[in-house]
Amino acid sequence: MDRRIYGGSAAINLILSLLFFSATSALSKNQIPSSSGSGQINSNSVLVALLDSRYTELSELVEKALLLQTLEEAVGRHNITIFAPRNEALERDLDPEFKRFLLEPGNLKSLQTLLMFHIIPNRVGSDNWPDEESGRVKHETLGNDQLHLSKTKGGDGKKMVDSAEIIRPDDLTRPDGLIHGIERLLIPRSVQEDFNRRRSLQSISAVLPEGAPEVDPRTNRLKKKPAPVPAGSPPALPIQSAMAPGPSLAPAPAPGPGGKHHHFDGEAQVKDFIHTLLHYGGYNEMADILVNLTSLATEMGRLVSEGYVLTVLAPNDEAMAKLTTDQLSEPGAPEQIMYYHIIPEYQTEESMYNSVRRFGKVKYDTLRFPHKVAAKEADGSVKFGDGERSAYLFDPDIYTDGRISVQGIDGVLFPEVEETVESVKKPVKKVVQQRRGKLLEVTCRMLGALGKDNYLSRCQ
Repeated sequence: MDRRIYGGSAAINLILSLLFFSATSALSKNQIPSSSGSGQINSNSVLVALLDSRYTELSELVEKALLLQTLEEAVGRHNITIFAPRNEALERDLDPEFKRFLLEPGNLKSLQTLLMFHIIPNRVGSDNWPDEESGRVKHETLGNDQLHLSKTKGGDGKKMVDSAEIIRPDDLTRPDGLIHGIERLLIPRSVQEDFNRRRSLQSISAVLPEGAPEVDPRTNRLKKKPAPVPAGSPPALPIQSAMAPGPSLAPAPAPGPGGKHHHFDGEAQVKDFIHTLLHYGGYNEMADILVNLTSLATEMGRLVSEGYVLTVLAPNDEAMAKLTTDQLSEPGAPEQIMYYHIIPEYQTEESMYNSVRRFGKVKYDTLRFPHKVAAKEADGSVKFGDGERSAYLFDPDIYTDGRISVQGIDGVLFPEVEETVESVKKPVKKVVQQRRGKLLEVTCRMLGALGKDNYLSRCQ
C-alpha cells in the first residue's frame, strides 16, 4: 500500500511539473513583440535603435512624415529590414530643390512613399543576401513598391540594394529587425515623377475660350486666332476686370484666359492651400476666416480657374490676435483686410527678395483696388508696409503650386491713409488800375491825331 501511495504521489508531481513548464512556455511565447501584434514598442526595438542611431537625418524625416505610428504597427506585425542612408547623402549630396519639395506640407504623401520605400517587412541579414549566381532578388516594401537586392561580380562582391551600395551591413540588429547603412537615398519612380510634374509648369497651360468664329468687317474674312498663351504668363485682362462687383472693386466682370471649361480647378486648389495652412500650424485664424468668408474663397477659386495667379500674405495667429474690435466692427472689414493681403501675381520668397534687393522698394497691386502694399529689404528678409503697421516675411513658401503662393507674415497690413491737409489761402494784393471814362478816351484820341496827346498826363 505504501508503494502505491508513493507511486501515485510521484505521478501527481510529474503531471504538475509538466503543466508548469507548458504554462511558462506559452507565457514566454505571448511576450514576444513580433507575434503579439499589439504595436507596443519596447526599448530593444529596431525603431528605437533607428531614432537613437547615427542616421539622424533619416530619423528627422520619419518624424516629419508622421510615420512613427505606422512603423510601430509594422514592427508589431513583421520583422523588418531598414535601409538607412548616411547623413551626408541627405545633407550635401541631395538636390536642394528636391529636398525642399519633400519638406513642403503639401507633399506629405510623397515623403511618406519615399521613406516606406526604404523598409522591407522581412528580415534580410547580410548572411541571407543573394549571391552572384542567384542574381537580383525582388522584395516588396512597406509602400507596395519593389526593391531588388543583388551582389556585384568580382572579388569585392559588393552588396547592392537597387543601385545603392551597402556600406554598413548589419549596422544595428535587434530582435524585431535590423538596419543596413547605404551610401545614398533611394527614390521611387512615383516620387520622381511627382517632383518633375510639380517643377514643370507645362502641365498648367492656359486654355483659350471657344466660341463662334468672328468675321472681320473690313476684309470679310475670318479673324485669325491669337497666339497661344505660354504657361505661367499673366492673363491678357487685368485681374480687376475679372472680379465681381464689390467694395473698392471694378464694376464689370470679364472672363480670363481659362475659358468656360475651367481647365484649372481653382476651388480644389483653394481648399488645398487652406488645408495646408491648418497642417502647417500657427495660421488657424487665417484659415478660419477663409472658411467662414465663403464668398472670398469662391472668388479666389473662380479667378484661379480662369487662369489668374495669386499670392496670399497670410498673417500668423499672433498677429491676428492683436486686431482690435474697432478694426473688425465696420461692415465688410474682414473682407477688406483679406483683399489687401492678396496680390494678383505669383511671387515666391526668392522672387520678392530679389526684387527688393534690386529695386530697393517695390509696390505690389492688391485686390483692394487701388491700394498697393509696399515691400523693401530689411534684416535679410522682406518687410511689408511702414512704421507700426509693418510685417516681415516670417514663414516663406508655405504653399506654392504654380498658381497660388502662400507666404507667412508676422503682422496684419493696413493701407496707408492719405491725410488731406487744407492749404491756407494767403491774401494777395492786386493793383487795380482805374478804368478810363469814355469822354477821356475820345479826348485822348483827338489829341493823338493832332500830335498833342502829351499835353494831358492821363493820356500816357
